[in-house]
Amino acid sequence: MKWTKITLNTTTEALDYLGAIAMDLGLEGFEIEDNVPLTEEDKKRMFIDILPTLPPDDGSARVSFYVPKDTDTEKLLEDIKREAADYESFCDFGAMTFDFATTDDSDYINNWKKYFKSFRVNDRLVIKPTWEEKAPMAKDGDTVIEIDPGTAFGTGAHETTKLCLLAMSERLKKGDTCIDIGCGSGILSIAAILFGARNAFGFDVDDNASKISVENAGVNKIPAEYRESFDKCDIDAIKDGEILFATGNLLESEDLPKSLEGHTFDFTAANILADVIIPLAPYARKLTRTGGFITCSGILTTKEDSVVKALVENGFEIVGIKRMGEWSGITAKAV
Repeated sequence: MKWTKITLNTTTEALDYLGAIAMDLGLEGFEIEDNVPLTEEDKKRMFIDILPTLPPDDGSARVSFYVPKDTDTEKLLEDIKREAADYESFCDFGAMTFDFATTDDSDYINNWKKYFKSFRVNDRLVIKPTWEEKAPMAKDGDTVIEIDPGTAFGTGAHETTKLCLLAMSERLKKGDTCIDIGCGSGILSIAAILFGARNAFGFDVDDNASKISVENAGVNKIPAEYRESFDKCDIDAIKDGEILFATGNLLESEDLPKSLEGHTFDFTAANILADVIIPLAPYARKLTRTGGFITCSGILTTKEDSVVKALVENGFEIVGIKRMGEWSGITAKAV
């Protein structure tokens, strides 16, 4: 479907008023660009290590509306300006100039797919997007994982996911049980089963990621089920060769969820971020069998020491560190 993108040049103080105007005119949401600095609460909610660098906040803002291509945009702009005039005595709406662009659903839903191609992780593992018929570099005996991350993180192409896959390829043994903390697209849980794990349990704070993981497991012919919360999980009921995916956040409580109490896994994967891995370290130790392994990534090399410290302080012994670009992957043994 074709859409018209209308971008309005305005001010940050006018955003609330424009939101009310958009609702009055039946516009279902809009996109905001501004230079307002992030608060500490914003940074925690975003769960990112590399924060955007913003220019000085000059009070300007750009608001974009997406409307069907056949919309009478001239009338819509007149309506927006007319309603804005009612509030001009309360705030400065700025230039109120408009830019136009035509876009398509595929522009922001599917265009990224042209950059995700089949690739080899190591001498035994190949990642293939679901929309490619075959992976040209795959050979007999390779493990091939098909993946469509949708809106979840984890194509396998990013250095952080590669680091976890490489560690898993080296350390996970046939018959191991696996827990995948922050499962994203489910790629690490899927890899665990294909590498010979007995079963796997993956979860993510993003409910969409948990559901996408189930779909990706199905593409790889791996039975998988979804649970909306930890309370709905029965770890003992996971069958051999199956994966259970759930939505949940371990950091919401000082204690493990009751469904996870007393359960340990042979292999733990955590491809998240350093600032999340550090507070998760005590939970990860409780969930990792003594003698079992944890591999974690999403760690900028500048935060490597902090993660190592957290793991060691919580009962892990570092057995390997690998780096790709600015990212580190740390593998440790539960002692």
